[in-house]
Amino acid sequence: MEWTREQRYRSLEKVSQKELSELKAEVDRCQWRQSFHIQPETGLLNDPNGFSFYNGEYHLFYQWFPLGPVHGLKYWYHMKSKDLATWENVGTGIKPDQFFDSHGAYSGSGIEHDDKLYLFYTGNTRDENWVRHPYQCMAWMNKEGVITKANRPIIDHVPEGYTDHFRDPKVWENNDSFYAIIGAQRENKTGAVIVYRSHNLEEWHLLGEVVTQLENFGYMWECPDYFDLDGQGVLMFSPQGLEPSGDAFQNIYQSGYVVGNALELPALNYTHGAFTELDHGFDFYAPQTMEDPAGRRFMVGWMGLPEIAYPTDQSGWAHCLTVPRELTIQNGKLLQTPVKEMAKKRKDHREINDMINSQMKTYHDFEGATYELYCAFDLITAKEVGIVLRCSELEETIIKYDAGNQKVVFDRSNSGEKFAEEYGEIRQCHLSAEKVKFHIFVDRSSVEVFINDGEVAMTARIFPDHESKGIRFFSIDGKSRLEAVKWKY
Repeated sequence: MEWTREQRYRSLEKVSQKELSELKAEVDRCQWRQSFHIQPETGLLNDPNGFSFYNGEYHLFYQWFPLGPVHGLKYWYHMKSKDLATWENVGTGIKPDQFFDSHGAYSGSGIEHDDKLYLFYTGNTRDENWVRHPYQCMAWMNKEGVITKANRPIIDHVPEGYTDHFRDPKVWENNDSFYAIIGAQRENKTGAVIVYRSHNLEEWHLLGEVVTQLENFGYMWECPDYFDLDGQGVLMFSPQGLEPSGDAFQNIYQSGYVVGNALELPALNYTHGAFTELDHGFDFYAPQTMEDPAGRRFMVGWMGLPEIAYPTDQSGWAHCLTVPRELTIQNGKLLQTPVKEMAKKRKDHREINDMINSQMKTYHDFEGATYELYCAFDLITAKEVGIVLRCSELEETIIKYDAGNQKVVFDRSNSGEKFAEEYGEIRQCHLSAEKVKFHIFVDRSSVEVFINDGEVAMTARIFPDHESKGIRFFSIDGKSRLEAVKWKY
């Protein structure tokens, strides 16, 4: 179906209850609806927004077009949780109903201040010639959950030297000042990030551009995030326009980070290392982080990508969010592990201890469509060891360690319904290890893999038949000891 501009920019408030009910029924019939990931009730979900802790609960919003699996008039949809593992649908959080967000409430962030949760976002507008005019906007939520918008933008123009690609404010506090980092495109069509400063969250003043060692690194930097972690400064962003390089940058757009000394404020001097991709899988973009009251740093990503058609589109919905991940730094690299609270979802479990020798093995009650799996391979003499998930006679998803080439490989070439084939069906990255540990979360249409305590993360949407539930373990040309635990979800 081709969506017209008029269809994409219909407001939810003008749609009949009958049409919404029919769309919801169509979505609910889809075999690929997730069981434990955040997903839209209808329509399209994309960037996570406003990830924060306020009034004793975690809050997470996402960009949402409710009327179909396309990008159109965006709302913020509100989720909340007491434990990061089980999320509750709250409902629409921010509506695009003012002159400064008339064509969509785009991405942004949240911060607690003065007993309120302040929300910052980009208001997307278009003039009669369909020229974009972005505004940076503010709203706040009280302890009763009521959200109120400021009656004017907090930043009402794009600074000189930049194009109208100017969006996604992430706000944090440092030494009694507030700072907002915003993704931008220079007039020479290269990406950058800009920082503003405020003493009260209402009046903002331009400090300038963060000076990085990344020149001509893509044409736009989306969804920037800056935070201090373990005494180092981390700049996270999603650059668009990078060319593939070896195993890196294989997706249509990338998300990654640089680690360095703490960003000097307000001078904006920043010395850092090389850009590293956050996720080496197929479907990960626009992540956002938050710090909890105990000082832990969490991240959630969009499990999807722009400009890609997904098989659920035919059922009236698209995309989901990743499970929350905890971030730590080791040797200048971010490690990602699923938050420990996910263990609350575990039900009965099965364990395996075995030696596998040039063979493919299955085990009793090791199967399913929704589960958590931990497995470790050591004493490896085999050329390859790995797991086959969501498999049947016709379908399989393979995650393996190629010991000869020291690479982790994720192969979805036979995972089910095909999509995004032009970007390849195999992802791999370097890993040198004598013992390889895979911590895997499998849902009805996704796989998230954390390797060697978060040294590598790989995320993918897959769309197998609902009967493809098998799990197999294998070694090729040699032996390995296998330890595995599977929890039902």
